[in-house]
Amino acid sequence: MTPDRHAIRPATFARLPRTYRDLHIMHSTVDAFGRAHWLLTERPPESRREKPYDAVVVTVEDGRPYETYLSSVAASFPSFDALPDGGFVVAEPRSRAHEEHVQVFDALGRLSWTFRVGDGIEYLLTDEAGDLWVGYFDEGVYGDDELSWPGLRRWSHTGEPLWTYRPVDGASEISDCYALNVSGRSAWACAYTHFPVLEIRPDQGVKSHANKVRGVKGLAVHDRRVALFGGYGNDHDRLVIGELTDTGVTAVTEGRLVRPDGTRLGRRRLVCRGPRIYVQEEPFTGWEVLDISLQPDRSMAH
Repeated sequence: MTPDRHAIRPATFARLPRTYRDLHIMHSTVDAFGRAHWLLTERPPESRREKPYDAVVVTVEDGRPYETYLSSVAASFPSFDALPDGGFVVAEPRSRAHEEHVQVFDALGRLSWTFRVGDGIEYLLTDEAGDLWVGYFDEGVYGDDELSWPGLRRWSHTGEPLWTYRPVDGASEISDCYALNVSGRSAWACAYTHFPVLEIRPDQGVKSHANKVRGVKGLAVHDRRVALFGGYGNDHDRLVIGELTDTGVTAVTEGRLVRPDGTRLGRRRLVCRGPRIYVQEEPFTGWEVLDISLQPDRSMAH
């Protein structure tokens, strides 16, 4: 039996204003600059063959909301993120080889670019320069689209391939990108099957840190501290705080990430940015945040 664990509570971060809560939430994210975004429509598309639809992105920055209207959105079940120039990228996670399933919109909501990045998108996160980091799940990695086979790639916002993961010492091929953190121009990832913590810096390549925590779905990093969130079965809300060494992760404390009221988390979305893990539960109208840079070691364990 798993012993009781210390409860670790996130803080309230952003809320979708009530004015918009009669609209349908297609997706929501937190970008590289700490702005929360909701992609909203009047009615959800009924299928992949639905004609393009109009949508509105509601952005909450420092508690203040503003709108960006997008025309001719094609994705039925979109992933999306914001670009530093005020534009947005929207993608359909599943696609066929002939489909340009990624759309880039400018700051006025006009369609600027379409291209493809491969099938089986698990994560689509932009960095502060506007590049797209895409992590793929197993059906993409082992599917027919060779763009997805590496498991993790970086693309320009115009669809140019910029970087492709290749196995390094201590880390084999990616079978499924379970967790992805994008901050600044760098990324961190944790992938099936052995879940090494991958440190990816454009100017330094990839460094692997051996890790014994399995099923990690989110991670945060600050200096040499790392937080690993998630796991299988009853460990779905596990939070392990550890220290990064040159070659591995040394676990220090273990707890559960809970709701601000102390009850256990249910179905949720995660976005990981540097030292922060953003958590959003159904009905997906709000974001909570755990920032490990603000938490002394002892407070993380109580």
